[in-house]
Amino acid sequence: MASNIYGNTPPMLGAKNLTQTEDYDTDVLVYGVPWEGACTWGDYTGCELGPKQIRLSSARYSTYLPELDHINVEDHLSLGDVGDVSVIPHDVPGTMDRIESFAENLWKSGKFLVGLGGDHGITYPIVKALTNTGKKVGIIHLDSHYDNMPHHEGDEFARSTPFMRLYETEGVRNESLIHTGIKGPRNKPETGKYAQEAGAVTLTINDIKEAGDLKAFANEIYDMAANDVDVVYLTICSDVLDFAFNPGGPVDGNGITSHELVTMIYEFGKRGVCGMDFVEVYPQQDANQNSAHFVSTAVLYVLAGHVHGGHAK
Repeated sequence: MASNIYGNTPPMLGAKNLTQTEDYDTDVLVYGVPWEGACTWGDYTGCELGPKQIRLSSARYSTYLPELDHINVEDHLSLGDVGDVSVIPHDVPGTMDRIESFAENLWKSGKFLVGLGGDHGITYPIVKALTNTGKKVGIIHLDSHYDNMPHHEGDEFARSTPFMRLYETEGVRNESLIHTGIKGPRNKPETGKYAQEAGAVTLTINDIKEAGDLKAFANEIYDMAANDVDVVYLTICSDVLDFAFNPGGPVDGNGITSHELVTMIYEFGKRGVCGMDFVEVYPQQDANQNSAHFVSTAVLYVLAGHVHGGHAK
């Protein structure tokens, strides 16, 4: 079909196909980053297939959420899909440069950006591109892991490193970088220390689970991220979810539920985020593509919040 963005792959959530133009005339711009760098454990691999599978799965869904005051997101926001960053296999620095250049061009449009990963290493060049436009950035980082190691076997852009690079990025206010949902022994002892030394905020799984009012707590998180910055960016690693809700992601227990995640990100959307990414979906690990399917719901909850918060044009 001519409407597909490549092969059998449709635009995300029925979005307008913008792959053959730079006239970005929609309110929301979706793009994919089909990148996986270093595998940091065993044979856990394949998240470069995430953008394709997320789009394929999205074809099942409308943009209507009856549980959120019967909002139909497309009645308020037009969606466009600009396709994928052209990554360079085996050239990590070159790919990071391409992601940064691609994202900077999209940020200059002033539209709401939705990035589909890919491993978590992509968040560094995406946010670096945002700072290149002159914005001072706060970040809400939903994840089981800090992802703030200095390098992985010499690779400074591996999936375990993006937040160390962002600590070092002028334009990111480290005190407004909120590591949220952190848990478990796949973190290393030094990672908590790195966050503390950088001035970043750590909120663990216990902070979320023990919050008496999750909506109120989400707003407290947003307040921390929005302090003394121009914009707030949202990045979601699939493994902030308990593995019971995330079969196509890294194996991490003691996580949040899908309901808890969408409750929080809807509140963030209402308060105002400039864009988001969703990373670390592994189609090869997930026979039913549950995790890829869930991305559509997560994106729609953020966009519904964007509308209900009065941020939509």
